[in-house]
Amino acid sequence: MITVALPKGALLKDSVTRFAAAGLDFSAITNPDNRQLMLPSACGKARALLVRNGDVPVYVAYGQAQLGVVGYDVLQEQQRSVAQLLDLGFGGCRMAVAVKENSPYRRAADLPAHCRVASKFTRCASEYFQKLDLPIDLIHLTGSVELGPLTGISEAIVDLVATGRTLKDNGLIAIEDLFFSTARLVAHPLSMRLDNGELQDLVDAIATKNPDNQ
Repeated sequence: MITVALPKGALLKDSVTRFAAAGLDFSAITNPDNRQLMLPSACGKARALLVRNGDVPVYVAYGQAQLGVVGYDVLQEQQRSVAQLLDLGFGGCRMAVAVKENSPYRRAADLPAHCRVASKFTRCASEYFQKLDLPIDLIHLTGSVELGPLTGISEAIVDLVATGRTLKDNGLIAIEDLFFSTARLVAHPLSMRLDNGELQDLVDAIATKNPDNQ
């Protein structure tokens, strides 16, 4: 039985739609009354694990799920040993550097050396500023990083930006993008190598049954 790790939250509905188009109906997992974290597809040939977006690569890397859907931002941050198979095209957002609207800084390179930068994505932030050859003091936050500049704990933040509404409502602006993120289909590498064709057939079906292309 194929096990698929599906992400809770914003990516779930589109993930279920893409698998349904490829022949696996996990729609029961989106029922507001559902409390099951593991449930079979309607056909009984596969099962879904309902996990946090950030946990999808963990279940796939350890082989508890052969396939999973996860944001590219999580893959960049975690660097897990998973095979990236498809860019699914939904869940688009950008990883960006943001500062207060009245800040004098309009490029990431304008930030002063050793300034404080708050982020949930410390690996992504660290690698980005290393490429700029700009030493910073990274502060890891797990909640609303927008509070960083507002409280003075940091001069800037690195975070995901979708519509930009949250930044605007809190008096912040994005000044530079690190990368664009979309949902990705990932796989357990060994499972793909040992596949008898069943997994690849599913991957091919997901690739060709994109609702946007129909």
